[in-house]
Amino acid sequence: MAEIISTNEELTDELVSSEVVETETCNTGVQIKAETNDIEHKTIYEMLEADIMNSDLPLKEKNKRLSKLIRMREKQVNILLVGATGSGKSSTVNALFNMEVAKVGVGVDPETAEITSYTLSNLIIWDTPGLGDSVENDERYNLMLTKKLSETDDEGNLLIDLVLIVLDSSTKDLRTTIDLINDTIVPCLGDDAPGRILVGLNQADVAMKGKHWDFDANEPDEVLIDFLERKAESVRERINNSTELKIEPVYYCAGYKEENGEQCKPYNLAKLLYYIIKSIPAEKRLGIADNINKDEAVWIHTDNRKNYTEEIKNSFWDTLSDYIAESAADAGLVGERILGVPGKYVGFFIGGLFGLGKGLFHSIVD
Repeated sequence: MAEIISTNEELTDELVSSEVVETETCNTGVQIKAETNDIEHKTIYEMLEADIMNSDLPLKEKNKRLSKLIRMREKQVNILLVGATGSGKSSTVNALFNMEVAKVGVGVDPETAEITSYTLSNLIIWDTPGLGDSVENDERYNLMLTKKLSETDDEGNLLIDLVLIVLDSSTKDLRTTIDLINDTIVPCLGDDAPGRILVGLNQADVAMKGKHWDFDANEPDEVLIDFLERKAESVRERINNSTELKIEPVYYCAGYKEENGEQCKPYNLAKLLYYIIKSIPAEKRLGIADNINKDEAVWIHTDNRKNYTEEIKNSFWDTLSDYIAESAADAGLVGERILGVPGKYVGFFIGGLFGLGKGLFHSIVD
């Protein structure tokens, strides 16, 4: 199985069973090998539908909100993952999302290199091959990216909602990535480019050879913070000088398995997720909410520049109130039972982290 799935071996105990579905060809010409996991899981959409149906609203209002929910459920979030070999793309999405339930698709066209898709209900992650292996491979890589970035959905809009570019925080060679953004990504995204590109600086814990990482506190010391801030500023300036885009890089640590099997703790992942959600259209955000990693330890350690978990929670609540209910108060009718079930249906942020109880939704959004 692909690297993204294999790095989450510690989660496989939760699986009841797994079956492989025959390979088929989708309408984009990419061969798909679907692997499904038969585990008990209800989506946020199913819970919202049940809440609407069980509410005391008039039938007309129920149907109106169900219609909105159905339209939302048809919307998919598409994230394209870009980065050099060894930058930690796989560990990043493994830490962010509930990847053990992903359906795996593999592209096999030799002219466009290989692209792998991971489908988690309404969230699709497109993982591209490593950049910078060779000039010949990079030419195929650019062609593959151009084709994927040029795809549109059924409504004629660009398919890819966000391009997440993962860099190693220690890297000094940014030319290949800058050229890729300037020559391939921006021309394909056009006017949509400013809001659809996010740069993550991964492996912050091993920057400066790991000498300035406080392992007990799981955070960088002042020397490393200064280094990471200057690195982010350098990346920001170089991208702006080449493309005139204003992109705020996020430095973080996705976490990784040591040789002895011990899992290192992630750092600043909540900040990265916050920026991802900010980049996703509001009406699509529940597709993210339904697939967030439910392991609390993943989200605890941040730079504390903002209360990122609170901001993420508010983003999901805004979606509930704006796209399902007619008002913030009415949103409680469809949201309070879900928000009161710690982490089970909509992930760590909406549930367990905030200890939400019945009726609290009203007091916050009113």
